[in-house]
Amino acid sequence: MLDLHVHLLGHLDREVTRGNIRLFLDEAKKKNLVQIGFADHDMYWNDLNLDLIREVAEEYPELQVRIGLEVDYREENEELIRKRISSYPFDYTIGSVHEISGWFFDYPEEEEEHLRRDPDSLYLEYFALVEKAAASGMFQIIGHFDLIKLFKIRPRTDVRILAGRTLETIRKQGLAIEVNTNGRYKPVQEFYPEPKLLELIYQMGIPITLGSDAHEPSTVGRDLEEVVQQLKLFGVKEITGFAGQRPHALMFKNTLIGE
Repeated sequence: MLDLHVHLLGHLDREVTRGNIRLFLDEAKKKNLVQIGFADHDMYWNDLNLDLIREVAEEYPELQVRIGLEVDYREENEELIRKRISSYPFDYTIGSVHEISGWFFDYPEEEEEHLRRDPDSLYLEYFALVEKAAASGMFQIIGHFDLIKLFKIRPRTDVRILAGRTLETIRKQGLAIEVNTNGRYKPVQEFYPEPKLLELIYQMGIPITLGSDAHEPSTVGRDLEEVVQQLKLFGVKEITGFAGQRPHALMFKNTLIGE
């Protein structure tokens, strides 16, 4: 069991302090996690204190504490993103898309705009940006793969067709896709990605990792046991963790099987 999508800062709801770090790590121990990864948003770059996280992690030898970064991918910002990623020894980086041509589509007040747009075009535009993020070579994980569904807008065309080219790029790049449980607490009330996409991801041999998208300590590891049971039904036997931007496989029984 692991959770690689944890936001210590939330949306700047708290500061990086020893006490706050311990709250997250204590919850990880309570949930019997093997690996927890802090991956705050790159927009809060100046508020990070990654070295302090590593210091506090030494108090928890039973946990594999990883340091990541969730990047809101924008093609025009690639140079800045590369500079930031190269400036610290991250264990992994998550590439996510929250914006389409300046439109922050996942803000709660943007639901009506989703209703006004053609759903197939919306999905295609979104997946095209995810594909660019995957092809950039900057990331090890693609975050909340079908985030565009969060307001329950479904395309007319089978989503597996709309996402096919993007998934192929992710496969060729050797990236992992996370199962992100936070979608259950959005209007769509469904994990990212949806089951038929997740089954296709497994069939394509794309590595799978796990993330709660926790923005507070109590939601670390939320619903991940349920995700594991779902993955087992598809035939998945292992999930992917990271250290030093290199993947390693973990069995569902919390047994490390290979670095």
